[in-house]
Amino acid sequence: MALLIIIVIYTNFSCSLMTGASVRVLLLLAFYIGFLTFRELADRKVQLLLLAAAGIVFCILYKLIGSGAMLMGVFAGYEVLTYLKPRFSLYFVPVLPCLIMALQNMGGNEHSYLVISLLLMVIYLQNDKVVDFYAVRTKENDLNELSLKHDMDRKEHEMKEQLQKSLLMAENQVLEERTQLSQTLHDKLGHNINGSVYQLEAVKVLMKKDPERAGSMIQAVIDQLRTGMDEIRAILRNKRPEKHRLAAVQLERLCEDCRDKGIEAELITDGELSAVPDNILEVILDNCFEAVSNSLKYAKCTKIIINICVMNKMVRCSISDNGVGCPEIKDGMGLSGIRRRVRQANGMVEIDPEMGFKVNMLFPMR
Repeated sequence: MALLIIIVIYTNFSCSLMTGASVRVLLLLAFYIGFLTFRELADRKVQLLLLAAAGIVFCILYKLIGSGAMLMGVFAGYEVLTYLKPRFSLYFVPVLPCLIMALQNMGGNEHSYLVISLLLMVIYLQNDKVVDFYAVRTKENDLNELSLKHDMDRKEHEMKEQLQKSLLMAENQVLEERTQLSQTLHDKLGHNINGSVYQLEAVKVLMKKDPERAGSMIQAVIDQLRTGMDEIRAILRNKRPEKHRLAAVQLERLCEDCRDKGIEAELITDGELSAVPDNILEVILDNCFEAVSNSLKYAKCTKIIINICVMNKMVRCSISDNGVGCPEIKDGMGLSGIRRRVRQANGMVEIDPEMGFKVNMLFPMR
């Protein structure tokens, strides 16, 4: 805009800048510039009033200096188009007066005005159509990204809540099963054992008086105790908690212990733990406890993640921290035990000491 004002002044007032007419024109130019400048700072209704005021000033300028103010009109026309945001074809309208003048007058400044007006058209088209289009797209992408991030955070929060509920239910079920087991052992074996004790007391009295009867009572006690042992085995088989639930509870308690020490710890499970064989679950549990213990002792970490992914024919487990790492791995009792247990389960283990410390285990589910 400043360049446009300079061109108008140069082409129209270079010979008479000290006349009174030029002073009035420069004052009108100042009002014109002020109206269009403050338009950017006002709200939409005030912008319309400022554009109207600039249009009135342009009409006065055109009356005073004639075609020399034509570029001001072109500029004001594009400001109006920027305000209205019309279709693409209307951006050629402000150029038409300059084009007609250039065709009517083959010499003079009219051709320069046409070139400058065409340049203004390109600038405003680029700003109003191209730049605004990409600004809208960028804003939409930002909103979509924020919405996606919000959905991911919400789903992650829901997943953690669901995991906590599942682990709490599993722990409650374990406690209920223990209580039920204790009650069952008391109800079914209490009278059996008490009866055996009474019979043995009687045998002690009858041992010398009636050895034959004492012997038969001893055999009855033996049979009764053997039956009791069979009942205990049956109860333990029926009441034993499921291995995968106990494993999930133990791993969550391990994470809670880390959090109590000020270390952010997270258990992530993907797939059905119930599909993992018991022997592999035992290896995963032992190695998780060993790896977490090493991280707490040596890694100087602030975060530990245990990730268990159960696939169709394989199960993968990784324990990672964000600690100092280890430039050179030296297998001590802990790492040797991890490798040995994985090897006995026909699995594979990889230890990555860079970017923290990470233990990756992969087991076949047979």
